[in-house]
Amino acid sequence: MEKRIELEKRGKNPANIKELNLDNCRSTSIVGLTDEFCNLESLSLINVGLTSLKGFPKLPNLKKLELSDNRINNGLNLLETSPKLTHLNLSGNKIKDLETLEPLKSFKNLKSLDLFNNEVTTVEYYRDAVFKTIPSLKYLDGYDEKDREAEDSDEEVNGNEGFEQSDEEGGSSDDEENLNESVGLGAVYSANIDELSDEEDYEALEEEEDSEIAEDSEAEEEEDGNSSDEAETPEVSRGKKRKLEENQE
Repeated sequence: MEKRIELEKRGKNPANIKELNLDNCRSTSIVGLTDEFCNLESLSLINVGLTSLKGFPKLPNLKKLELSDNRINNGLNLLETSPKLTHLNLSGNKIKDLETLEPLKSFKNLKSLDLFNNEVTTVEYYRDAVFKTIPSLKYLDGYDEKDREAEDSDEEVNGNEGFEQSDEEGGSSDDEENLNESVGLGAVYSANIDELSDEEDYEALEEEEDSEIAEDSEAEEEEDGNSSDEAETPEVSRGKKRKLEENQE
């Protein structure tokens, strides 16, 4: 355990460490964890092989302690040096009777206690007795006195944040709707302008085509007039020639 603690410290001052994970480091007792970790708030000792809590240091700011899957059967009084403890997980240990839990009644801040998979959970009126022994306790083995499932504090925070976020998202969606409406009106207005401009272009095109048709018709009339003049000219010439011939005779 001492080597693991040194590894987890990573060269930091123990007084500056707030969380320490020593899961699966094999030891039957607590060794190397000292009072120097005075600001430690979360300590995890899952599946270490502890048979007792002998050597547990004074951790005045400790709030969460994980001791599941060990072989602890007594000595909970050694945790009294951590009066701020709010969450204690002792599931999967060797606690057999209610008397072993008596030291926990002095914890005024303890809200959650997990004793799942301990023999003590089979004792008659186990739940009622534990809630009476620890007045501050709110959840035992994940449920309150009325068998309602515990609410994760992190989830509660996230839920509140999610609610506020949803409100913000709702506001943003309203803004988006307003924006969409304004964009939609703009698009319709633009479309109307485009349609009007298309109509004007179409009318101008029609006028231009009509003008071209008129010009073409005038040109055709002029060509017809010229051709008629050209057609009359030979007849006039022939008429003059006949008159000259008659006068000569």
